[in-house]
Amino acid sequence: MSIDLEGRLSALSPALKGLDAMLISGLPNIRYLSGFTGSNALLLVAGGSATLLTDPRYTLQAARQTPFAVRIGKGPLGALAVDMAKRRRWKHLGVERNRISFETWEALKNALPTTCELVPVTNAVENLRMVKSAGEIALIHDSVETNSRAFRRALKSFRSGMRESELAAEIDYQARRAGAEAPAFETIVASGEHSALPHARPTDDRIAPKSVLLIDMGCFQAGYASDMTRTLFVGKAPKRFKKIYHDVLDAQLAAIDAVRPGVTAATVDSAARKWLTKAGHGPAFVHSTGHGLGLEIHEPPRIGDKGDVVLEQGFVITIEPGVYIEGWGGVRIEDTVVVTESGCEVLTPTTKELMEL
Repeated sequence: MSIDLEGRLSALSPALKGLDAMLISGLPNIRYLSGFTGSNALLLVAGGSATLLTDPRYTLQAARQTPFAVRIGKGPLGALAVDMAKRRRWKHLGVERNRISFETWEALKNALPTTCELVPVTNAVENLRMVKSAGEIALIHDSVETNSRAFRRALKSFRSGMRESELAAEIDYQARRAGAEAPAFETIVASGEHSALPHARPTDDRIAPKSVLLIDMGCFQAGYASDMTRTLFVGKAPKRFKKIYHDVLDAQLAAIDAVRPGVTAATVDSAARKWLTKAGHGPAFVHSTGHGLGLEIHEPPRIGDKGDVVLEQGFVITIEPGVYIEGWGGVRIEDTVVVTESGCEVLTPTTKELMEL
């Protein structure tokens, strides 16, 4: 994918008004602005240009990945930023409020001249990242396809009585085989009553016949995330499961139908929440309807009841309502969707027909 890094820096400029420079410390934000994918870096943005700060392990990689100036340092990279601030006599240095550690903040504050003020800035880069380019959407689409392919392949190995942890491992293995770089998060495989925990972790419990099976999985491919949840039934599904499953599916479809440019995230959340409340499941829907994803598995906007962000063409979000009943289990259905000019497109190809294993 060809990336217009200069264009991204230019788009960031309005958020840096009143600052001499901005120190970017979040690695996904550094990757977005510079192209650098290493695990240790800072990025100084000033006057429409950028300087990447990293350590000797990444000398060659940095030179290959970013068109911007690179400075290599040993020890804390903040010392390089302080040196540049002193030499250029900066008075206002922005830092990422939601990314910088207190330790780094304290070290910078103690090392900088008293004439240089640290200014917290919130979501300057994240706000740009919400609108994906056509190239980014294509990469997310590829990641989604890989994720669904891994799901199909892993289910071929499923057998009643296998452990949750075994199935989770098979999913991760198949994702790697299909081209994924890594899981986007710890794969969730939860069966029976365990599926009533929205963020359950796989256990050594065996997946029993006549039980709910919830699978939440995602992967990173070319740096971009995918996310999908499907809830299945082991054996012939009883009426109660079918009723709850179709209630959740109807809520998800209602939320998807609400996605379009110009509506708030809260409007989308409300569409799902109203449906489940009407079906008698209101208190059992305990989380937000979705979230943005891209270079991170969770990024703005949050699709929740207080979401005041207005959706725009190019946003990529998840839609994932769920119902969780203690002592019985849970049902969640999740797709990745992209906001289009007049509505949205569901990227996830996996069927949402009720599946019985």
